[in-house]
Amino acid sequence: MGKEIERIALERGHEIVGRIDVNNQHELENLQKDSVDVGIEFSTPASAVGNIKTCLEKGWPVVCGTTGWLEHKKEIEALCENQKGAFFYASNYSIGVNLFFKLNQQLAKLMRGHDYRVDMTEIHHIHKKDAPSGTAITLAEGLLEEIDYMKGWTLVPEKKEGYIPILSERTGEVPGTHVIRYSSAVDTIEISHTAHSRQGFAQGAVVAGEWLAGKTGIFGMDDLLKLNDQ
Repeated sequence: MGKEIERIALERGHEIVGRIDVNNQHELENLQKDSVDVGIEFSTPASAVGNIKTCLEKGWPVVCGTTGWLEHKKEIEALCENQKGAFFYASNYSIGVNLFFKLNQQLAKLMRGHDYRVDMTEIHHIHKKDAPSGTAITLAEGLLEEIDYMKGWTLVPEKKEGYIPILSERTGEVPGTHVIRYSSAVDTIEISHTAHSRQGFAQGAVVAGEWLAGKTGIFGMDDLLKLNDQ
């Protein structure tokens, strides 16, 4: 993702002033405050919180696409507000996926009062550290907003009555596939999103960085795409 983000940023006329990875993480501290307009953070769950804090403490707007660390999200949002900074988080930066989030919620509304069971499958490349994916969790949260008799989600093979089962598969170099399935005794309804490459994720992150520069506050893809106005 880092290489794809860099490629797209350069194509769009931006300058990359720092490239931070596991081999040179100390260099993040050495970057000068005024040399950075926005930081884009795609790393690992173990590194994300520290990276985001460093960016916010330096006064940089930060776009984060790392998943698997959200138990610390309130802490990060409080720091952002305290620093009068700017923080943009999305579990998925693809425009198509964010439209899929809205479709998911709309279908869940339509399914109210009908005798269907809902479950989810998500498939990603073997290098992905967290399961289920952040995108799957966002989809599950959307379902839970609309299906009031469901209590939460659970990761297969665990089974819990009243919880949405999510099956996570890791295979090959799959960029990301998510399937929502409604099943009854007589039929099955499915909606799915399949990414063909990581380009859509990277492009969305760069666009989010362009949009975030100069702003103050806490934002997400609904703000960028004005989906709440739809």
